[in-house]
Formats: sequence, structure tokens, C-alpha cells
Amino acid sequence: MKKHLITLLLIASVHTLMAQSIAGNWYGNLKVQGQALPIVFHITQTGNTYTTKWDSPSQGANNLDTKATTLKNNIIQIDASQYGIVYTGNFLPDSNKINGTFSQGGLSMPLVLTPNKQEAAAQKSDRRPQDPSSFPYKQEEVTFINPKGGNKLAGTLTLPANGKASKIVVLISGSGAQNRNEELMNHRPFLVWSDWLTRQGIAVLRYDDRGVNQSTGNFQTATTADFADDAEAAVNFIKSREDLKALQVGLIGHSEGGMVAPMVASRNKQVNFLVLLAAPGVPIDQLLIKQSADLLHARGVKDSIINLDKGVKQTIYKAVKQYNNLPAATFKGKLDTITVTYLRKIDPQPVSDSIAYKVARKQYTDELATPWYRYFITFNPAQYLTQVKCPVLALNGTLDLQVDAGANLPGIKTSLQKAGNKKFETVPLPGLNHLFQKATTGDVSEYAKIEETVNPAALQKVSSWINGL
Repeated sequence: MKKHLITLLLIASVHTLMAQSIAGNWYGNLKVQGQALPIVFHITQTGNTYTTKWDSPSQGANNLDTKATTLKNNIIQIDASQYGIVYTGNFLPDSNKINGTFSQGGLSMPLVLTPNKQEAAAQKSDRRPQDPSSFPYKQEEVTFINPKGGNKLAGTLTLPANGKASKIVVLISGSGAQNRNEELMNHRPFLVWSDWLTRQGIAVLRYDDRGVNQSTGNFQTATTADFADDAEAAVNFIKSREDLKALQVGLIGHSEGGMVAPMVASRNKQVNFLVLLAAPGVPIDQLLIKQSADLLHARGVKDSIINLDKGVKQTIYKAVKQYNNLPAATFKGKLDTITVTYLRKIDPQPVSDSIAYKVARKQYTDELATPWYRYFITFNPAQYLTQVKCPVLALNGTLDLQVDAGANLPGIKTSLQKAGNKKFETVPLPGLNHLFQKATTGDVSEYAKIEETVNPAALQKVSSWINGL
């Protein structure tokens, strides 16, 4: 689920604004032939314009120029094409990380950036305990086309070594630009899920999101409906192959991917089962209000402030729906007027006229006006879940602060009952967070600190359920 939507109350704070700024020094390590190659980006901001210099310290290269740096919808792109280099990353304000891909000379490598130099140095070895070190099964690099969007999706197909799989699953990532491993904060959840499931005799197809790594297309202009078309193209690809078409096909969707999976299953009868991991079961505007309150509460924010934030968000989300059919410029004007009215109530001090305030305000209204957001905020999962007849397993961690198990699992259950679905389970997993890690508080800030990528209880439940169908 998107984590980068700016909390209105936090925009009004200069300190928070600066903490969430993309400007500054960002450190990371490329893995090249088993060695860590440090990379540093120095990003400066003047008004709405960003400029980047970069270093490759171990190569003695410092203060190198780039051609352009853009930031839109929290996707940053640094163009150093004079060196054959482009870096594209997803800025995650809650964790103060940039999760991205470094591309050069036709090669693409993951590169996670942090503003903490010591933290980056400690992460030179990016292997987590659950990352597989051996692959006792077949792996195949594949590509397939989404004819609706005209984009090519690139991915990895894994098959049990004995070739006796009767089921295959497609992994569908959560919000933000994700590669086929759903890599974020030095974790690779889909690599762990794929490895586990394949070892349990279940074939797996995972793919890079459109516009990410080796997949083509424009991620920034896409909506959840476009991602559903991409996932359906994966299903059609499986059914087009002689060696795969007889397999039962399942979709495993995480977070926003758990919205996509029922969309595809409701219209494509070749989908035989669904696994929904931390998937929404209530209208998205309700989910986001609860998400914001839970995250603020976990960080010790006073109830009075949380309630004020709730009121502001309710007004903003109502306006997004009300003006959703207006042209982009008119839409942004309407939302900006409402945003300013509430921000001045929250903080009427002169900071409201500062450059930082104006930049943050523009970024916020620009984000509200993106095609993804305008589609996302009006989304009601029940529209599709009430049409799903195939078997469904829905899991949520009880410490998930992004998609609350207490509201969303019952929402999924109610919709599937309305569908007349005869085979489904909704399972809360105690002590797990949004990534299905064993957590202490469930806050986003814990994700990178936890060495576990996916708790064994989640892995075991999913594989045993699929194999029991």
C-alpha cells in the first residue's frame, strides 16, 4: 500500500518537511561480481528543481555531473546518460530510503539508498538470512506482452526440478515501482516467497512492474486497472505455453496486488484460486484514514492531533471523489484551495509562506491529481470481491498498521459471502506486520531493522493451503 502520501499535518511542520526532503547526500552499494561498489548521490533543490552530482569513491570518481533529476509521485529519476547511467527509485519517506534500480550499459542492478553513511556501509552485504543461496529447481527468464497497454513485462519462471507441478502462481506486487523480487529496504519478499513455493512443488511466475528494471511501459501514468491488465497478461502467457497451460493458475497479491488479483479473477475464469496478502477489504478512503491514524499513534502523536488529521483527510478524500471527472488543472485548483484552507488552520504562522511549504503543497496537490491516485481513492474492493467464486485465502498480520487486519479481513469475508463463494479462509497471523515479518510495533520504520523477510508461519500456511486444493 502506498506509504508516500504526505500527511497534511506534517506538511505544516518545517522540521518534518526538511526530514522528508529528497535533497541531501544518499549512499548505497552496487553488487558487482560479488563486490560492493559504493555510490553516492548529492542532490540539491532550488525551488522545484533538483540537481545531482555523484561519486564512485572506490573508482576515484567524485563530483560527477548528471543531466537531469526529476521527482514525480515520489519516483525519482537521475539521468547520467553521458555515462550510460540512469537511476530510478521509489522514495519512501516513512523509512527515509530510496528503493531503486541502477541501469548502465544494458544491465540493471538494485540500489537502495539511505542518507545515513554508516548504515550504508553496514549494508554492503545485502543478503538477508532468508535469501536463497541455492536454487534446486528450474529457472527461466521470460517476457510477455500486455496487448492492452502495449508494454512488455519481464520476469522469472521457477519450476520444481522434477517437473511435476500441478499448480502455478503469479506474484503481484504492492504499491510503488517494484522489481520482480518486490525489493524494498534491503528485503526481497517475492524472492523468498518464490523460493519457498517452488521448493513445495508449486511453479511461480514473478515479474518486474511496468517501467521497472527490464519491463517496458510508463509506471508513473499507470493506475491499478493498468496493473490488473499486466497481471492478466501473465495469466494469458501461462495459458499460451504448451508446458504450462494444463496447470491450475493462482494469483498471489500483496497489498495493492491484493486489489489487482480479485479484479483479474472476477473477469478471467482461467484463474483457479487467489491468495490475498494484506489486501484491502474496505473502501480505500476508509483504509487510508485508518492507516494514517495507526501510524501516527505508533509514533506517539496526541489523539487530538490524530482526530484533526482524520477530519482533514475526510474532507480531502471527499473532494477527490467529487471533482474526479474534472480536467487535471481544474481538479488541482479545487484540491489546492481546500488544502490551503486546512493547512492555515493547522499552522497560520509565516512558515506557511515559506518556499519549503509551497513546494510541499505543490507536491501534495500534484500527487492527488495523478491518474493512479484519482483511481485509487475511489476504489472499493467489494466491487470485485463480490464476483469472485474461486477459492480464496486471505492473510493479514495483526500488527499490520498499513492494512488493518481488524477491518479488512472481515470486509473480505463479507464480500466473498455475498459472492456465494463456498471455499475461502480469512486468517489473522499474530504479531506479523504488513510484510509478514515478526514485529514489535508494526511501524514502517521497523521493516529494514528486522532480519526476517517473511515469517515461516505465513509461508507454511500459503503453501499447505495451495497444495491442499
